[in-house]
Amino acid sequence: MPTIATLLQSAAAQGLPRHEAQYLMLHACERPRHDRAWLLSHDREELQAASLSLWQAAVQRRLQGEPVAYIVGCKAFYGLNLSVSPAVLDPRDDTETLVDWALELIPKDQAFKVLDLGTGSGAVALAIRSQRPFVQMTATDASAEALAMASRNAAELQLPVRFVQADARNPDWFSALPNEAFDLIVSNPPYIAEGDTHLAALKHEPAMALTSGADGLDAIRSIIQHATSHLHSGAWLLLEHGYEQAERVHDLFAAHGFADATTRRDLGSVDRCTGARFVR
Repeated sequence: MPTIATLLQSAAAQGLPRHEAQYLMLHACERPRHDRAWLLSHDREELQAASLSLWQAAVQRRLQGEPVAYIVGCKAFYGLNLSVSPAVLDPRDDTETLVDWALELIPKDQAFKVLDLGTGSGAVALAIRSQRPFVQMTATDASAEALAMASRNAAELQLPVRFVQADARNPDWFSALPNEAFDLIVSNPPYIAEGDTHLAALKHEPAMALTSGADGLDAIRSIIQHATSHLHSGAWLLLEHGYEQAERVHDLFAAHGFADATTRRDLGSVDRCTGARFVR
């Protein structure tokens, strides 16, 4: 039987990054994902048949472009361990920019109503709730599978969030929340243009969470338009968007009576989120 060291070397020769290979090996060996010290101290050991089979399948899936998170079934986001599947987007570190901004706007010691539109795995909603215990968090998604995953994550993390099923056929993202208003709304909506060349690299992720019309802005247009009926005066709407969309998002905010539009950059200095304050 091949040793752990031999298998890791073989994966590297096939183009798999070292940290990904180590992560998949720990998964195959049923070890904690951060236990790289164990790999170093056991690299001359032979892999048992069951672990070898799991390892080989994981490597092939990764070489075919499937996200590591889907292969191992979980992803770390904002210090939380989230269960994920192909029913939801693979949470990106860049989306933590949205969470950071939201936390700046939420009081630490008083009730505050927050809405997360298109929650997916629940990453943003649960990250906010984990840092602000007085938040009354609501999260929506049009996918029943996504809501089931988000609910599972909330239960495992013991973080109370109200999940609401949205209507995928209704362009109004707030249709499931009639007459409700919030102190803050956040969303990481689909924002990639249909036919964009980058979609080929995202083939394993749910299309409905990625694409939004010919220019990628259909969801953002709808959210900004309808948010005016669901925000208290002075409340903020924060949106993640594509790296070239900030200027157009600013224009959409201005067209619907929002003020103080601002764009935040992610850790890679890419325009990542734009937010504005609604004033009646």
